[in-house]
Amino acid sequence: MNATRTLATARRVLRQLGHDRRTIGLILGVPLVMMTLLYWVFDGDERTFDSIGASLLGIFPLITMFLVTSIATLRERTSGTLERLLAMPLGKGDLILGYALAFGALAVVQAALATGLAVWFLDLGVAGSPWLLLVVALLDALLGTALGLFVSAFAASEFQAVQFLPAVIFPQLLLCGLFAPRDSMQPVLEAVSNVLPMSYAVDGMNEVLKNDEVTGDFLRDVAVVGGCALLVLGLGAVTLRRRTA
Repeated sequence: MNATRTLATARRVLRQLGHDRRTIGLILGVPLVMMTLLYWVFDGDERTFDSIGASLLGIFPLITMFLVTSIATLRERTSGTLERLLAMPLGKGDLILGYALAFGALAVVQAALATGLAVWFLDLGVAGSPWLLLVVALLDALLGTALGLFVSAFAASEFQAVQFLPAVIFPQLLLCGLFAPRDSMQPVLEAVSNVLPMSYAVDGMNEVLKNDEVTGDFLRDVAVVGGCALLVLGLGAVTLRRRTA
């Protein structure tokens, strides 16, 4: 991989996104609207909002970045842009990392806005540092970016890319502990949840919610989410195709 080529790819993607106001609005605005709506739903029950809000603070960035990244990458391939880029002295690793940096930069802004809104405007009660919430939210957004890059290789159209949302994200959403404690699930479901990265994203948020210090479980959760993001990025580089069959 070459740092110059990687950064050039990231700059190109950011310039393209800068001209797409709807995508920017989706990435930055939707999590804020959803967190505010959730706050109003549980307006009379602050404890419920604190519990669910902390979890969704990690889930919303993952879902939005997955959706936007998968569609944007597929559009690049179907338009022939990827084929032209890979015909140049640009490796797959440079391309994937460049996309990850570009969407990762947006993920930083998205995570910062969502965390700031939840903590300072919606009074999300957390025992730990809000900066730790930001770290987990950012890693979740990067994981969503990595998953989006990976699954885009298996879609032949934007419609198919959207179809991966219920296949990849919804099972994790149901088993991550948001609706019921994972240790209360059927043993098979609990075992499945133990290997899904979103489970550790939710656990990491809950660790910050309940503890005023950095715990070993929090470090484990952060390491798992970050490691999964790196692993999926590597798989994305391996499976990247020049064109859609």
